[in-house]
Amino acid sequence: MSAELPVTPDARSHGGGSGRLPRGAARVVAAAGLAVDAYVHAHLAGRYDAVVADISQGTLFRIEAAMAALAALLVLVWRRWPADLFAWSVATGGLALLLIYRYADIGAWGPFPSMYEPAWFTEKRVTVVAQAVAMVATVYLLLFRPRPSRTRDVRPH
Repeated sequence: MSAELPVTPDARSHGGGSGRLPRGAARVVAAAGLAVDAYVHAHLAGRYDAVVADISQGTLFRIEAAMAALAALLVLVWRRWPADLFAWSVATGGLALLLIYRYADIGAWGPFPSMYEPAWFTEKRVTVVAQAVAMVATVYLLLFRPRPSRTRDVRPH
């Protein structure tokens, strides 16, 4: 059983030698966006340690930083769809939560503190852009999969 995602019809033009450059660029762009996400969350974590329920917002920022760093590494090193899917999940999930907590005061829920913060500041703007860029790059990687290589039968008939 193959672990590959289905190949879209347009993916054929992105699979061979001509598709390596766009896919490589998408990997670098995704990794860069995730690296910025990791850096900003790690940098800000200490400022949010006082926002606590069972777990602090600072701890959640450190978890996000670690997940984004791992995703950046995987998307560069392990060039398989599970790595691309993980990177997409980290970027998209982080962006969704950032926007939810920017625009909606959902309060504390379960072990998570209330993280409502209705202000925009430089680090938040940078993170939104980085996560959105990583999300778009990983969508490209997931949608335009290279065709599986087929070995031709060269035996004499």
